Amino acid sequence: MAGIVSYGVYIPTYRIDRKIIAAAWGRNALRGERSLANNDEDTITMAVEAGVNCLNGRERKHIDGFNFATTTAPYQEKMNASLIATALDFGRQIITSDFGNSLRSGTAALRAAHDSVRCGTTANHLVAVADKRSAYPKSDEEQMFGDGAAALLLGNEDLVATIEGQCAINNEMMDVWRKAEDQHVNMWEGRFIQGEGYVAHIKEVIRLILDKYKLKPQDISKVILPAPSERLMTTIARAFKFDVDSQLQDGLLSNVGYCGNAQPLMMLCHAIEHSKPGDLLLLAAYGDGADAFLFKVTEKVSEKVHRYGFETLLQNKLMLPAYGRFLSYKDIVAPMPGEPFRLMPSATTSWRERDSSLRCHASKCLNCGCVSFPIQRICYQCKSKDSFEQVRLSDQRGKIFTFTRDNIAGRSDDPVVVQTVAEFDEGARFYGLMTDCDPSRVELNQAVELTFRRFYEGAGFHNYFWKLRPVRAEEEK
Repeated sequence: MAGIVSYGVYIPTYRIDRKIIAAAWGRNALRGERSLANNDEDTITMAVEAGVNCLNGRERKHIDGFNFATTTAPYQEKMNASLIATALDFGRQIITSDFGNSLRSGTAALRAAHDSVRCGTTANHLVAVADKRSAYPKSDEEQMFGDGAAALLLGNEDLVATIEGQCAINNEMMDVWRKAEDQHVNMWEGRFIQGEGYVAHIKEVIRLILDKYKLKPQDISKVILPAPSERLMTTIARAFKFDVDSQLQDGLLSNVGYCGNAQPLMMLCHAIEHSKPGDLLLLAAYGDGADAFLFKVTEKVSEKVHRYGFETLLQNKLMLPAYGRFLSYKDIVAPMPGEPFRLMPSATTSWRERDSSLRCHASKCLNCGCVSFPIQRICYQCKSKDSFEQVRLSDQRGKIFTFTRDNIAGRSDDPVVVQTVAEFDEGARFYGLMTDCDPSRVELNQAVELTFRRFYEGAGFHNYFWKLRPVRAEEEK
């Protein structure tokens, strides 16, 4: 039976207290804080992060399918999934697909991957979903939205959860939409969206799946109901007599926010992480209709399959202090660019050097073992030529060898650039910029890891490369 082999989420390091957003407009604040993608992050980079977390050092050559889903794709005509698959260091003989345009595109990508594994087209199929939606300033959604990503690896062996069943319904109504020329999400009247949209269709799809598989509400261990408000989740739960305290999965709204099409799989990952063998999970997701899935947790759930747990990602955060920086990070106001971003790239050069710049490969000399980044044809140490193998650095960790705080090269909203040289376990040294850090707290021998980020815009396309960031402190057990 096909199911979930591994799972992982990504929550950006930056958060902002909703009181800061509300104070800028002199209005009431929603409870808690929301996640916020850094100024060098988008849905491609967040999907890579979730994928790295999910794969956790697994052999990449065995992955033969990859689906990427988002409503905020950096490219409208270019396969985003192929770029992510390259950054994740997958082989070239892999099936890649993009899913978009709906808040159910994530569950659609999950269904497609499950069908592919179940029928034998692929053996190990990764699904990554990410969203970075923008809301109108002063709106409730500006406070409620969040940024995030999730990834699931589907296969037939060593499953942490099996997929026991699924069903779906379609619906056409203008409730939530965004045209190609729109920057912000548009919404119709709230009571119409919630009553005739979310509540009606989530109720219908839950009835369908419970009847289809002859289940009662008390048979479900956790019901996962992604929604932009806790009231909507509790309304549905009480309608089916689910116990709100014990059966309703945490909606992540107070500490992360509503992350669009990534929310269903982020909540699913959170539920699996806190489940025990035998638990039955029901996921119901809304968006132009509704999807429902049943998952059964296995004995493998006690084994750590991801790189970072949910609580680790929640605890490791930096609070954004000002609303102006929030607007800048959301691309609503434009900051003055810094010196490192005033570059003119070449599509030809980017293609030629993709093994180093995207896959993060170094060269390891076959004669003396010297590891060099970027890839070098001539060994620095023994001078042998074209005698090397490529090794991946992106899932290794290192320590800061030296660094410089540059106070004049950064953007106006992020003025200090920490230029860093890190030394990795096999001896390779990597020169790059530090991100997701407090520049004043960077120090020698600090543990760091690599993260895939968007560097700058040039030649009409997005330019991606790897940066360094502090290793996240593990949560206390």
